[in-house]
Order: sequence, then structure tokens, then C-alpha cells
Amino acid sequence: MRSQNSQPRVEEWINRQIAYGRNAFSLDRAEKELPQYSETAIKRSLNRLSRKGKIVSAHKGYYVIVTPQYSSRGILPPALFIDGLMRFLERSYYIGLLNAAAFYGAAHQVPQEFFVFTSSPPMRPTVKKGIKVNYITRKEIPENLLEERKTETGTIKISSPELTAADLLQHMKRVGGLNRVVEVLSELTDAVRIEKLDKEFVQFVPTAVVQRLGYLFEKAIGAEALADELFKSAELTGGKFFPVPLNPTGKKRGFPIETRWNIIVNELIDSKQ
Repeated sequence: MRSQNSQPRVEEWINRQIAYGRNAFSLDRAEKELPQYSETAIKRSLNRLSRKGKIVSAHKGYYVIVTPQYSSRGILPPALFIDGLMRFLERSYYIGLLNAAAFYGAAHQVPQEFFVFTSSPPMRPTVKKGIKVNYITRKEIPENLLEERKTETGTIKISSPELTAADLLQHMKRVGGLNRVVEVLSELTDAVRIEKLDKEFVQFVPTAVVQRLGYLFEKAIGAEALADELFKSAELTGGKFFPVPLNPTGKKRGFPIETRWNIIVNELIDSKQ
């Protein structure tokens, strides 16, 4: 019969993980490396350590270790454990929206929400120690439109500046509305690479988002070169621009239409971003 008095040894094992530079672990690995204890005993120890604030359950069967430098917060920043969690779940993913924009020097006031785009099936949002992680499901995770960034504990996948710009427009309600998007885009455009606004980009991004992005580049931000390249790539794909509202949730009738991008200008933009 395996020993049940496991808490001190489990805590020692967790401390060794920190010494090895690891900040998370799976229940499966704990059971494999602590064979002298039963599954029930290990789970009981982990629950006690969770109540003591030593670890946090990020997902069923996956625990984040609260390292000393983050003990006052009670949890690590999501950027330090999301990659490991997605590997554990065997999912493609990327960090997006304002959280990605912050990596490029935009979106300085990042909210207490963390946005992760993942493959199917959908995942429910989680709230741990006051930090909300929102999961947005994508049918396809575009690996060629992602970048890697180093973190304290490894690397993390984030959307490219170009994909970040498109996603901000596609999910504008999640980040504070159209004017907030324009504010972030005005800071993000320095990171956008004109050669990346190509046919491949245009074919992946919804046409209505391409139209809104091109219009904002040209009319609100003054990035005419980016707008021209985007328009040229759209022409090369043979896509058609049907009338779409600048703000998809606003009224659509009685507003002027900008002809190049076929945008129904149903919201005024502060062009002095």
C-alpha cells in the first residue's frame, strides 16, 4: 500500500520544479514522479497547497506554481503559463487583441483580461485570482501570421502586428469600441510591415475587416502607404467590396458611403489619435 502522508514530499517536489526553472506541472507528471503516493493522497496535498496559495489550478489536471516573485499577486501573469497550458491541452493558440498589441508598444493600458485565440472545441473563460482569461475560438489558427516572443520562462505565440490590427477590428466590442481600436492602431502602425499586407493576409481576414482596416489606415491614421498596399492586395485576390458599416453594431441607413473602401461611415472617428 502506498503512503498517504504526502504533503511535505509533494511540496518539496514542487519546490524542485521551481529550481529547475519550471512554473507549472500536470497531475499526471506529479503522479509519475511521486509513485510512492496514491492519486488520492497527491490530490489532497495539491488541494492543501492551493489553499495556502502555493499553486493555482489553471485547468483540470494542470497547476501553475506561484513563484516567490509573484506571491503577492497570488498567480503568475498568464503570458508565463499559457504556452504550457496549451501544450498540455494539445491546442494551437495565440495571444491576441490588446495583449498582443502591448508586445508591440501599443495598448499601454491593458485591462485585467487576457485574450487567447484557440482551436476548437470552445473553452470557457476562467477567472483566477482576479485575472480573467478569455478564449476565442478560431476555425483555423494561422501559424504563418504569428510571431514568437520570449518570456521569463520560455516563449509565447502572439498575433503578428498585421493580424493584431485585423483582430482588433473584428472584435472591437471586446476591447472598448471603435475609437479605442483606432487609438491602438495609431500606435500599432509603426510595427505593421507593408509587405505582410499581401494576398495571403487578405485571403485569411474577412473582407469586411479588410475594408474597415483600409479605411482607417487611410482616413483616420494617415497611413496611406499601408492602405494602398492593402487595397492592391485585395484587388489581386479578385474580391469585391460590398457596402459595410464602419461600426457593425450601429445603424446603417442615412449615412454617407466612402467609395474606395465601400464603407458606410456611421460613426465619427477622432482623427487626432
